[in-house]
Parts: sequence; structure tokens; C-alpha cells
Amino acid sequence: MPQALRNTLLSFRDLLATAGPFVLIAAVLLGVAYWVLDPTPPKRVVLATGVEQGAYAEFGRRYAAFLKGHGITVELRNTQGAAENLQLLRDENSGVDIAFVQGGADAERPGEPVEDEEDLKSLGSLFYEPVWLFYREDSAQRLVKAPLVNSLSQLQGWKINIGAPGSGVPNLMARLFEANRIDPSTLTLLRKPQTPAVVDFLEGEIDAIVFASAPESVMVQMLLQTPGIKLFDVAQADAYSRRFPFLSAVTLPRGVVDLAGDVPPADVRLIAPTATLVAREGTHPALIQLFMQAAQSVHGGAGWFQHKGDFPTARGAERALAAEAQRFYRAGPPFLQRYLPFWLANLIDRMWVVLVSIVAILIPLGRVVPPLYQFRIRSRVFRWYGQLRALENAAGQRPVEELSRELDAIEARVENVSIPLSYADELYSLRSHIDMVRRKLNGVTGEA
Repeated sequence: MPQALRNTLLSFRDLLATAGPFVLIAAVLLGVAYWVLDPTPPKRVVLATGVEQGAYAEFGRRYAAFLKGHGITVELRNTQGAAENLQLLRDENSGVDIAFVQGGADAERPGEPVEDEEDLKSLGSLFYEPVWLFYREDSAQRLVKAPLVNSLSQLQGWKINIGAPGSGVPNLMARLFEANRIDPSTLTLLRKPQTPAVVDFLEGEIDAIVFASAPESVMVQMLLQTPGIKLFDVAQADAYSRRFPFLSAVTLPRGVVDLAGDVPPADVRLIAPTATLVAREGTHPALIQLFMQAAQSVHGGAGWFQHKGDFPTARGAERALAAEAQRFYRAGPPFLQRYLPFWLANLIDRMWVVLVSIVAILIPLGRVVPPLYQFRIRSRVFRWYGQLRALENAAGQRPVEELSRELDAIEARVENVSIPLSYADELYSLRSHIDMVRRKLNGVTGEA
């Protein structure tokens, strides 16, 4: 091996041996921080949506497409609606991580505040989910003796489908009937799933049908344009919004469904809970961040009931906001995601405080590395001076031949000492001192 390469390798070995403990400390600290902070989100998440042809299912597909672009697979689980979604979230064995939930749909805690439910956190309000009460015009003529229904109290004696078990509408309608002092026994309430219920409704076997959904629902769009089907105009919409905090008074503008056909022919007042995303407490913050960005992309535009930028919003959420959702509403998406891939931006975003702390710890410790390196190199030379002094002090006390043999052995071993060129003067100085001791042993005092 060439001497220059050998010296280089030795210098690197010495540097590694000196700085290695500090590198090891930094690696251990980073490993512990990574384990504690867990900055990398899982690659799969389960989202509970709703019925196959409903708005929740449609939005779920859009969320899945958005997160797929960031390397996250979203498994969509169809359900009967918001009430079932809440049950799945509360069931630790369901596998559901996050779900769409309609305001006022909680069957376990009807009318109770849910801000203190620590296991479930809200990501904010996403869109208005109006209560669509469609009724047949011929049923109104037969049962009310009028073409239009003006009050919920006029529905007594009607055959009404209020949604399948698991949807949020039955719980919501129970509150509305109670507020209007309507005895449910005076109604024929059906609990059929949405699609078969709509079929029966169109065939005249049901007088009215109720569901809460965003206008993107296929059923809503179809029924709004079906002849002989009327949409209930909630004249007391403002009063409902005052009585029930989870409800808002909204207006379906004239002509918004079909401008050319002037559908609807007049403004229709409606009441609307807001749909929210609800996640388990332990859902990874990076997933929450991605769902918030997806919500902004999917729901941030203008719609039938909102202007651009109205949603998503922290207002109107029944549950406490997740910490990452609060951060999103306060500052928007992380700055680094504008320039870096999601995985890298997320890693830096969640680890930078730790990185700065580790650097702050290692900088003072790193100042001792150069002195330690210098001591390690020079010690290879200086450790021979002890033996030289012992030989020099033994001159005259021990046989010169014996001392000379020991000195030759020291010199031979020093010949094999390798140090960086920057410390070569130390090695040459040692050799000159060995020669000086030899002259002393040979009785030479001032000549070479």
C-alpha cells in the first residue's frame, strides 16, 4: 500500500475513533426522537362514508384520489350514514380511523354537548347537509287538501320514510317532531335504505321521503327535477337554527338546479346541519393534515349553499378540534410542502425542533473533538519518551550493551509509527532524541 494512502487511512481511522462517540450519541438521539414523534404516517387509512349513491360516498372517492397522490391508500367503507359512522368510530375493533358525521346525528348523546368527548376529534365543518323533505303532490292533495305542505304538523297521518337504521336522519327527525309536538304514533314512519325508498316513493307507495345530504347526491338532483315531486319549504328555518345550534338556515336559490328550466321556480328555505370529519384521538397528525388539505380541495369552492372559501371551517363543529386541524385553520398547509414531496416536508416539519435541539447539544461537545484528536495523534509519539528517559537515567547503572539493545528495539518500533503529515515534526523530533540518547550511552557528548 502506498505510504500516502496509508497515512490518509490512518488519519481517517483516528478521526473516526475520536468523533465516533459523538456521532453515535447523535444517532441514538435521532432514533429516540423518531420513535417518540413517529413522524411517518401509516400508508393505509379507513374512511367511513355512507350509502353508495350518497354524497358521502362521492366525497370519499375524491378524498381517496387526493391522498393517493401522496402515497396514502384510503379504504372506503360504505355505511348507512352518520349514526353508524359514529358507532364505528367508538368501536376500537371496527378498524375505522375517520368518518363523515352529520351534525345532530348522535344517537348515544342526543342533545348533549360533545365537546368533551376526548376519544373523538373534529376536523371542522365541511359543507351544509340540508334536510331534504320531498313529498308527492298528489299525497298533499289527498291528505292536506292543498297542493303544498307548509308545516311539519300537516304531515300527521302520512307515510314517511326517514332513513335506514344507522343514518343520521332518524335521530334528527325525532328532535324536529318533538319540537313541533308531533306524536310519532300519528305517522307511519318507515326505515328503508335510500335507494329502495326512493323507488317506492316514485311509485306512490310512500307519501314523503326525508334525507340529509349535500346537493351533490344523485338522488337529490334527480328528485329536484321530477314532475309531481315537491320540496318542503321550511318557513321557520331561522327559528330552527336558533333552537338547535347544529342547524343553519340556508336557501336554495331560484333556478340554481336548472337555470333554463327555472328549477326551483322560487327560493326554497331549508334547514341544514353541517357535515364534519371526525377522527379517532390517535389518528396520525400527518394524516389529519392531508385530510384537511383534501377538504380544502374538495369543499373549498362555491356551491348551492356557500360561497368560495366558506368551507372547510372551524365554526359549527360539535366536537373539539384536533390539534393538527387547529394548526391548519391558523396557518394553512405547511410551508415546506409547497417545494418538497409530502413525505420529506412532513419529516422535516415534525423533526426540525428535535434536530435543532440535538445540534445545540452537540455543538459544545464537538469543541472537544479537535483537542482529543490532537492528543490521540501526539500520544503515539510522546509515550516513547518515558522509556527514553528510563534508559537515559539507567546509563552507568546497567550494562551499555543491554541499554543499547533496548534502545534499538525502541527505534525499530518507532520506525513503524504512522502519523498524519501535519504531525511529522513530532515524529522526527522523537527520532533525534533517540539518537541523542544513543550518543550519550556511547559516551559521545558533542559530536555526531
